Amino acid sequence: MTYAPHDLLLTEARKKPELWRLAAGVMLVLALWFMLGLAFDSLILPVVLALTGGGDLEHGNDPAGMAVLLGGFLLPTLAVALTLPILHGRSLASLLGSRRRLLWQGGRVLAAMALLMVVILVLPPYDMGAPVERNMALGRWLTLLPLSLLLVLIQTSAEEILFRGYLQQGLAARFRSPLVWMLLPSALFGMGHYMPQQAGDNAWLIVAVSGFYGLLMADLTARAGSLGPAIAVHFANNVWSLLVVSTPSSLSGLALMLHPFPMEDVAALRPWIWLDFAVIAVSWLAARLAIRV
Repeated sequence: MTYAPHDLLLTEARKKPELWRLAAGVMLVLALWFMLGLAFDSLILPVVLALTGGGDLEHGNDPAGMAVLLGGFLLPTLAVALTLPILHGRSLASLLGSRRRLLWQGGRVLAAMALLMVVILVLPPYDMGAPVERNMALGRWLTLLPLSLLLVLIQTSAEEILFRGYLQQGLAARFRSPLVWMLLPSALFGMGHYMPQQAGDNAWLIVAVSGFYGLLMADLTARAGSLGPAIAVHFANNVWSLLVVSTPSSLSGLALMLHPFPMEDVAALRPWIWLDFAVIAVSWLAARLAIRV
């Protein structure tokens, strides 16, 4: 195991590694995120809703509502981008890694993820025990697909910038042990997926799987020296789960199809959560092989 490439991401972070800066930065990111959200809700959201005739902003089960929910993830990215020069004297670009490394690694991993999806589709099981349902006409789905892909990229990039970027690099600049800079952001990432009302008894299992994903992406980022691979894995995973086959319970507004079980069907979904666990591990390995780390 070598995390030497991680130093490429830590050069700027180590110039101002004080923990008080990171703590203040987290508070500033949250404050800016909140204020940007207020501005978004006051100035942009009414226009979007007027143009689209309204949307399901609570569950994201129609295109307009889902577009607003995904597009809203631009706000934490902007909050981090504003915080970095104020408290850390660095840019968002330094958080992502060199452009050449970011794009080359991200492209390689995205191609590997596409190949992995094809392999998964041709291997059993060939259904979920019940038929999937069509959620949107194919023509409309294809028309919306370019915008949908952009929105998913905004959402996945924001989460990687915040967790595998800002938090991981801020902690790694101060602490050498991966037990600190891998575990803490991953635990927070996992808790961000805690949904007891929707998932019921599966809620903590989803937290565990999400935390495991966070650990693997933290490891991948440290091995790669850029956020490109983690963004690519996250993007591919969410394209499948949000745009191809989504849950009927929520976040289905841009999906082509719906799988047969809502989140509330705890028993039916549990085996598929464990399957997600395996797919995450295989995706991490495929990403590593794609960039040879």
